[in-house]
Amino acid sequence: MDIERRILQMARAAKDASVQMARQDTQTKNRALMLLADRLLEAAPFLKKENRKDLEAAERAGLSKAMIDRLSLKEATLEGMAKGLKEVAALEDPVGAVVKTWIRPNGLQVARVRIPLGVIGIIYESRPNVTVDAAALCIKAGNAVLLRGGSEAQHSNGALASVITKALQEAGLPGAAVQVIPVRDRKAVLAMLQAEEHLDLIIPRGGEGLIRFVVQNSKIPVLKHYKGVCHVYVDEGADFGMAREICFNAKVQRPGVCNAMETLLVHQAAADAFLPEMAARFTEAGVELRGCPKTRRILPEVKAAREADWPAEYLDLILAVKVVSDMKEAIAHITRYGSSHTEAIVTSDYGRARRFVREVDASVVLVNASTRFNDGGQLGLGAEIGISTSKLHAFGPMGLEELTTTKFVVFGDGQIRTQ
Repeated sequence: MDIERRILQMARAAKDASVQMARQDTQTKNRALMLLADRLLEAAPFLKKENRKDLEAAERAGLSKAMIDRLSLKEATLEGMAKGLKEVAALEDPVGAVVKTWIRPNGLQVARVRIPLGVIGIIYESRPNVTVDAAALCIKAGNAVLLRGGSEAQHSNGALASVITKALQEAGLPGAAVQVIPVRDRKAVLAMLQAEEHLDLIIPRGGEGLIRFVVQNSKIPVLKHYKGVCHVYVDEGADFGMAREICFNAKVQRPGVCNAMETLLVHQAAADAFLPEMAARFTEAGVELRGCPKTRRILPEVKAAREADWPAEYLDLILAVKVVSDMKEAIAHITRYGSSHTEAIVTSDYGRARRFVREVDASVVLVNASTRFNDGGQLGLGAEIGISTSKLHAFGPMGLEELTTTKFVVFGDGQIRTQ
C-alpha cells in the first residue's frame, strides 16, 4: 500500500473512532487513562528496549546530548507519564458543559454546549513523552488523534502506540482513537495535511521551520506558534530586587524554551541603577549580553546589538538589552518585534500596569512575574497540548477546554419562524 493510501486509511479510522469517542461518559474515559498509566509502567522493559534503538541511532547520527536526553525514556520519564495520565483523569471533563443559556422573547431556550473537536492531527519532533501527553488530553476531551512524531523517535513512539491501543481496547474504547503514523517519509506528513475530510485540526509542535512547512501545505486549520520572542520591561520606579529575580528566572532557568525572555527592556530612568548589578548576575550565569547604544554607555563591555537581535529567538544563554525612553517606546518595540507569545512588565505603578496589559498583544501578559509562567500547568489548566499565538480558536496555552468547541442546543414548544 502506498503512503497516501495508508495515511488516508488511518484518517478514516480516526474519523470513525471520533464518533464513538464523542459519546463516551467521563467515567469510561477516566478508566482508560488510569489503565494506560498502569500499562505503561508494566511495559517499561519493552518500552526501554525500543527506546534504546532510537538512542543508538541518535548517537550514530551525532545528535546533541540535549536532543538525546529529550529522546530518552528513563524510569523517571515513564513514571512522570503515568502521573500525568492520572492528573488528566482527575481534571474536570469539559465535554457537555453548558457555557451559557438564555431565553428568547418567543420562548426558545438557547444554550451553548461544549463538544469534542473531532479528529486532531499532531505533528511534533523529538520527545516521545508528547505521544502520551497528547493522547491523554485528546482522550479526555472525547477526540480521536493522529500523531506523527519525529523519525528520531520512531521506535519509541511505535512502542507507546501499541500500549495505548491495548489500554483503549481494554477500557472498551476504539483502538483507532489514538494512532501513531509509522512512516518516516515526509510524504506521510503531506498526506495527513491533505486529509481535510477526516481531520478537523492540525497542531504542529516543534521548530519554526516545521511549523511554517505545515502552515504552507495544510488544507486543514492549523493552531500554531512560530516562535517565542518574549520581553520583560522594567519600568521606572520598579522594585529592583523583584525585577532582578524575575529577569534572571525568565532568561536562565530554562533558556531553550519558547517562554524564556529573549529581550530585556529597561526604562532610561531605571537603567543606571538597575543594569550593572543585573548584568553582573547574568554574566556570572554565562549569559551573553547584546546591548543598544544606551545600554553600552552603561555597560561598555557588552557586545553591540544588531537589528537582527531584536526579533531573534535565541533559545540559548543570549539576551538582547535595550534602554527605552518610556513605556510607550517599550510597547512600540514589543509591537514591532514580539511574536504574540509572552510579555511581562515589572512596575510599582498600577496605572502603567493596566495600560501595559491593555495595549500589549500577546497570548499571556504578566505583571510582576516571570515569562516562564506561560504554561498550561502553571496557569491551572492541569496540562497543555501546546501554546497558540494564533487567535482562532485558541490563544495561549491549550488545555482540555481548547480541545473542544461549542454547539447551540435549542429547546422549543412548537415555535415557527414567520419572517
